[in-house]
Amino acid sequence: MRTDELDYQLPSDLIATEPAQPRDSARLMVIDRKTGRISHHQVRDLPDLGIFRPGDLLVFNQSKVVPAYVELTRTATGGHVTGLYLSSPQSNQWSILLESRGKLQEGEWLHFDDESSIQLLTRCENGRWIASFHSPLSTLELLDRKGSPPLPPYIRKQRQAMQMPALGPADRDRYNTVYASQSGSVAAPTAGLHFTEDLLSRLEAIGVQKAMVTLHVGLGTFAPIRTENVEDHPIHNEICCVPRATLEAIARTRAAGGRVIPVGTTTVRTLESLPRPMPSPEDGDVNLDTRLFITPAPPGQRGFEFQHTDILMTNFHLPRSSLLALVAALPGVGVPNLLGWYRQAVENRYRFYSYGDAMLLA
Repeated sequence: MRTDELDYQLPSDLIATEPAQPRDSARLMVIDRKTGRISHHQVRDLPDLGIFRPGDLLVFNQSKVVPAYVELTRTATGGHVTGLYLSSPQSNQWSILLESRGKLQEGEWLHFDDESSIQLLTRCENGRWIASFHSPLSTLELLDRKGSPPLPPYIRKQRQAMQMPALGPADRDRYNTVYASQSGSVAAPTAGLHFTEDLLSRLEAIGVQKAMVTLHVGLGTFAPIRTENVEDHPIHNEICCVPRATLEAIARTRAAGGRVIPVGTTTVRTLESLPRPMPSPEDGDVNLDTRLFITPAPPGQRGFEFQHTDILMTNFHLPRSSLLALVAALPGVGVPNLLGWYRQAVENRYRFYSYGDAMLLA
């Protein structure tokens, strides 16, 4: 399909610059895929909607966002450099996205302070570098001391347009889920940001189970599709894990006739990346490097067969994104329906993107 088919218009004032407070007060558009019926709620209403049933299984991505946005100084010139730490491809190496007024050079040094610095080794594509890392601290220790939450550029830009600080004191907490436990993401699994401990307890009280996966979200998750055709987009690689306990929970749920409900597209990618047939829990945790790219099927062709996604809760995604394509590929959705629902969300003043509201595709 053509990438421009995934485009839509969004007024800039609907880009959420702050998260809902409290978390579960975010709005929730509920769509019945069989009937097309739409209803409007808040996330806190989930236990009372009659959609979730005892024995259903909610699956969450427990990856924790690291404070990956950093500011450095060019050792030779004193120039200011901003960066986004992406990963450590090897011990004592960083993959980092850098922005500077002057042209950076291979071999030069950038420092955080007198003890911690990086040396640029290899220039890669789109501002990304491979650098050697030099510090008495570990990467996570240094980021925790020197880094800031890696809010998406559109939030920073919109805040600055509104004469707000690009970062606020609450962002370090609010740009993580309440259940985040495995550090490694440089962007939040945003659908999970709406859940509170109280909401999770209320869902458990009506018999809804909970399980975890881990997918460390990289920059590519939110990268726009720049190819003319969606299928030609070079999908990013991400590391994920499905623990043995989650495999056991899925097996129990299926045996009892329950439904598996991923929270967020990163959870969908993790679950749908599992080998088929699903591995036995007796074999332990399943660790994967996934490049799964789920797209709507061309007319007349069979679409992706979802094995572990009966209902999906997700945020409103950027146009021309792989996440939008994934949601459109769900049975009963399709691009025309999805963009129609997005138009209704705009008309009803829903807030979009990472700090925005949510939709439930039932």
